[in-house]
Amino acid sequence: MALPLWAWAGLAAALAQTGRNAAQSGLTARLGTLGATNVRFLFGLPFAALFLWLALLWTGEPLPMLTLRAIGFTAMGSLAQIAATALMLQVMRTQGFGITTAWLKVEPVLVALVGWVVLGDPLTLPMLGAIGVAVAGVLVLTLKPGTGRAMLTGLGPAGMGLLAGLAFGLAAIGFRGGITALPEGGFLIRSLTALLLSLAIQTGVLGLWLALRDPPALVGSLRQWRPSLAAGFLGALASAFWFIAFSLTSAANVRTLALAEVVFALAVSRFAFRQHVTLRQLMGIGILLLGVALLMRVVP
Repeated sequence: MALPLWAWAGLAAALAQTGRNAAQSGLTARLGTLGATNVRFLFGLPFAALFLWLALLWTGEPLPMLTLRAIGFTAMGSLAQIAATALMLQVMRTQGFGITTAWLKVEPVLVALVGWVVLGDPLTLPMLGAIGVAVAGVLVLTLKPGTGRAMLTGLGPAGMGLLAGLAFGLAAIGFRGGITALPEGGFLIRSLTALLLSLAIQTGVLGLWLALRDPPALVGSLRQWRPSLAAGFLGALASAFWFIAFSLTSAANVRTLALAEVVFALAVSRFAFRQHVTLRQLMGIGILLLGVALLMRVVP
């Protein structure tokens, strides 16, 4: 079965995002979490502008007119993504990586429900079933035996983890809503226009926050411009493919396919860092891929 264009875009985005995370990991120790996060937006912004300029030259289409609805949805997605990242980091301070990932990866289910209510995206029982299988695969992949009880202890971390997943879901809904609210242009131009707008908002908001609360992190991110360029380029490239996928199908489908990033990250750990892959992880990969395959068959 041939994959649709949105699926190819989503897989390319997951690959680029895995590379960005690897490039960005070394910056976290030098700049701190927010400083390294700022690199993603600050150094990704010029590349997003370049992508849009090249697309305008290639297609010959005019730049879409920004409507209040498009700006509102994109701003919602941009701010929700920043909030989700902050919540995720807070949960990781008190909970293990596997437990945090488990709470976050219920995101596709939340996205499916919110997208159906807010944007009218199609939602069927087979789609929900496929999303559920994919999420179950991630749970098997990331959770170690004996951590189930830990997930149920402390409503604070659990609630914060679910809230982070919901915020990531709202980001996806906001970005898709911003793209579809643009009144003209093909999917490529609308996607890249929304991407440039979102990165401009995120760069401004987070840059202002660092300028007021953590100036050394902001100055440090500028000093580390050479390694930051790679992270910025890969981040902008990943986001461009995510936005293209958002323009072609529902946010729930895209965020379910995004779970494949877990598999790519595991592959990098195995082949680049020679880390051992367990039988449980292989089972989780199999279940996840089954869920993605089912989704490809039932998407209308």
